[in-house]
Order: sequence, then C-alpha cells, then structure tokens
Amino acid sequence: MPAPVTPPVAVDIIIPARTADGRDGVVLIERRNPPPGWALPGGFVDAGESCEQAAVREAGEETGLAVTLLGQLATYSAPGRDPRGHSISVVLIAAPTAGQPRGMDDARQAAICALDELPALAFDHDRLLADYRAWRNGRLPALIARP
Repeated sequence: MPAPVTPPVAVDIIIPARTADGRDGVVLIERRNPPPGWALPGGFVDAGESCEQAAVREAGEETGLAVTLLGQLATYSAPGRDPRGHSISVVLIAAPTAGQPRGMDDARQAAICALDELPALAFDHDRLLADYRAWRNGRLPALIARP
C-alpha cells in the first residue's frame, strides 16, 4: 500500500486597500502560471518557515508591498480547492506598510480591485473574499490573533 501524500501548506494574503475612486478593495494579482486568472497574493510555505513568515515573503515577492499581519481569517482545506491538487491554505489579513502594488515574481500584474466589482478569481478565492466580507460585517467570529 503506498504511503499517503500529505497536502502542501500554502498561505493567501488579504490586503485591504482603497481603490482610486475611494471604494473598499483588496490587492489582487494576475497569475503568470496556471491556473490563469486573478487571485489573492500567496504561495506555498517553505520548509523552516512559519505561515506568518511565508505570508510576509509572498506579499513582497508578488506585489512589492511590505505588510504587517493583522490576524488569521481562516484555514481552507477542501481537497478540490486547487485544480493542481489538494493543498491547505492559511488565509491571513495584512495591512500594507510600504510600496505600491505591482506585479512581480509569478504575478503578471497587481492591482487594487473593488470588493463590489471583483474579476473572475482562480482557486476558491471568491469564497475566501466572501468570508472576509462576512467577517468585516460582523457575521463571522473575530480574527485569530497571531502570536
């Protein structure tokens, strides 16, 4: 019997920001690699790295933004959430502290997109952002504070 494969751990980062016309938005990236489309910045956690460290690193690598983590929204682990294979994502909320969003590394571009006018999103990121909006409106429990 083959050994079970443990799903990799990833992070996705919700970075709230205002659009040019003053609406509530978030920073999204257009993916350079499959699957195509727009997504939250994020990526896999490296060996020897915490989820929090990975989130700060990935935000910088993909968007050029320095961020401060505010807390964890939730963890998502449904086997079908990523078409490339089963992965587990820890979703963190972060405040930008320096820089302007720009596509870097494996992001074609980065942009602030209005929460009420999102493009088609890759993975299950529409669900992640629906949960974020519910949390902002008091319909989900408080964020899990990071240690």
